[in-house]
Amino acid sequence: MGSALSPRPAGNLPAEVNTLVGRRPDIAEVKRQLSGTRLLTLTGVGGVGKTRLAARAAAELRRSFRDGVWLVELADLTGPELVPHAVATALGLHDDTGRDRLEVLAEQLRARTLLLVLDNCEHLLDACATLAARLLRAAPGLRVLATSRQPLGVAGEQVWPVPPLVVPDPAAAAQPDTALTLFAERATAVAPDFALTAENRPTVARLCQQLDGLPLAIELAAVRVRALTVGEIEERLHDRYGLLTGGSRAALPRHQTLRAAVDWSFELCAPREQLLWARLSVFAGTFDLAAAGAVCSGDGLLVEEVFDLVAGLVDKSILCREDHPGGARYRLLETLREFGREKLGAAAQTTVRTKHCGHYLRLIERAEHEWFGPRQLETFRWLESEHANLRAALEFCLTEADRTEHGLRLAGALWCYWAGCGYLAEGGYWLGRALELSPADHPARRKALWVNGYVATLQGKVDLAVAALTEARALAETDGDDVVLAYAIHRQGCLSLIGDDLDQAVELFETAMAHYHRLDLLDGHVLMCYVELAVALAFRGEFDRAAQLCHAACALSTAAGERWAQAYATFCLGLVDFCRGDLAAAREGACAALRAKRDFHDLLGIVLAVELLAWVAAAQGQPERAAALLGATEAQWGAVGYPLFGSRYFTEPHARCADTARAAVSAAAFTAAHERGRDLTTEAAIDLALGERPPARPRPDRTAEPSVLTRRERQVAELVAEGLSNKEIADRLVIAVRTAEGHVERILQKLGFSSRARIAAWVAQRRSQSGGSGQR
Repeated sequence: MGSALSPRPAGNLPAEVNTLVGRRPDIAEVKRQLSGTRLLTLTGVGGVGKTRLAARAAAELRRSFRDGVWLVELADLTGPELVPHAVATALGLHDDTGRDRLEVLAEQLRARTLLLVLDNCEHLLDACATLAARLLRAAPGLRVLATSRQPLGVAGEQVWPVPPLVVPDPAAAAQPDTALTLFAERATAVAPDFALTAENRPTVARLCQQLDGLPLAIELAAVRVRALTVGEIEERLHDRYGLLTGGSRAALPRHQTLRAAVDWSFELCAPREQLLWARLSVFAGTFDLAAAGAVCSGDGLLVEEVFDLVAGLVDKSILCREDHPGGARYRLLETLREFGREKLGAAAQTTVRTKHCGHYLRLIERAEHEWFGPRQLETFRWLESEHANLRAALEFCLTEADRTEHGLRLAGALWCYWAGCGYLAEGGYWLGRALELSPADHPARRKALWVNGYVATLQGKVDLAVAALTEARALAETDGDDVVLAYAIHRQGCLSLIGDDLDQAVELFETAMAHYHRLDLLDGHVLMCYVELAVALAFRGEFDRAAQLCHAACALSTAAGERWAQAYATFCLGLVDFCRGDLAAAREGACAALRAKRDFHDLLGIVLAVELLAWVAAAQGQPERAAALLGATEAQWGAVGYPLFGSRYFTEPHARCADTARAAVSAAAFTAAHERGRDLTTEAAIDLALGERPPARPRPDRTAEPSVLTRRERQVAELVAEGLSNKEIADRLVIAVRTAEGHVERILQKLGFSSRARIAAWVAQRRSQSGGSGQR
């Protein structure tokens, strides 16, 4: 799930690149309205500043939400079915099950207290409305702040139209935080000598009035002071309005105002800048200079020119520059992207999108090879930064009949991202679509099939995995494709392993290994074959051979500079050490694997390592730590898909661990520790497992709980909620051996009327959340 709970609440709001001007009253109003509603939608024309206002208000509310404030950018999505995936990605909830995405999100957010900012919903209204309604019903601690050009239409939605900036009368005295302030700040940024003076203030005010106080339009105009006076800007913009409206300024609606400002900015760009602006509109999310050069050059633009023109568009506020760990990246605001697409035209857009798809296909196939090597972690980070463009490329390939092969190749080559970085569900979605569209005899289909079988196996979709791997193996045998045959047999071995057929698993893994050796093939899959064979052998009690395979995998990984598969080998060595009774070595192996898996966000690898550390803790006589870690793994296994793979070789040690911990402490202590673990996010669970930070108990959720109970009140209230009598409560709490019932009665009397009222409110609230059953 998401980021760790910490003194500073979690979230993913981007840092502001410049000041937000003229919005102090609006920020206060948004915060006020959010205090009284769980769904607030900010509406208004593009360019009025909905996104900036929502982000700032959300940032100022961050401390009110225990589990953080999370921004979900929807502008780049093309299909409604991707909305839940985008939300899960933004939250870091990498669920790998085959369940309905909304069901998964609802389950994982049920106990969370957070603010979700859904930005740019207008082109996905139905999907956003369905998601908001479903999540708000399921998660009492959730609030949603949406931005859209029209309301979502959900019951309980509060709609607030974002007003333009205040434009004072040109003759009025100076006022702080108005449209004029924004113009002056943005103008000074490009022309340091500019100043708002008594002489130019009336002209700036008239200009801002013509622009209807729209922030984006004002910013686009302000950057022109580098080359023009304010009077010249006003004159030229006035001509633009006349052209668009036949001279009827009074009848100009705000969307035409913005269109005029954008169109005027476009005309003030040099022809090559205009061409680049239009071509850049095919990118989704952010892009780097290399991608801009590869996709947008040609037919009148040289690669070297693209680099210089990007700088020019940044100077003109057409492009936003963002600093990322991998270097500078650039983004077109959605309003400007829409305008660029319109200028590009349908035919040219298809041409440039084809180049975009081809560029990313080449990079992904290169990244697949670099996944096995020293650039592995860098490759993962690059994949994360390009997620929106990968979606855009896949969507284009799967909607153009002559691009099916590219779609198959893209979806198949991204196995390292789907299976290696916690995106199994989305990978299954794209692979399923690509395979459904591809002819049965398409050469690229074979790889997509075994990758789909691999992904489906990890998701617990056994029937789908069996069908995909059987077809892949049959096609490989018919066509003499020994590489696909080896991969298909290998993944069939995984199916046998999680199905507890160890003998068949070992046979299939050894067959696949023989193919790999004969082909002189070495990559991440080959290393995983070593590891998975070792797991099967360990479960058969063949510890020496299992350890030898893991050591061999680690040596090969180290030589290649590879870390992802090596972490699984290290985990397996820890598993072997645990089976042999060397608990210190088992803990060391599990911790080493966990540290590596954290870097890749590999939820399966993370939960396996934490699971092993729970077993070790129980065996070392640390029952409460074991209970907390078990709670953490049970929360995470639900997101992985197959809890413990459904395998008795994992479920039996898990059950023994729980029994050992329960036997060593009271039932109440075990339950409290277990629930504490379940409350932890993935990062917080990792911190607990590694012992790098004390386990954090989430602060009381004051929005979900009508009042704050003391520890003793809560303990009693928990049992009141179960409908127990005073005597049963006394027995459960072991409060007294004699006169137990009277003892509880005295406790309740001592709490007093107000405390009993708080308990009653707490019980009623818990019952309403659980459908009136009275159970937690």
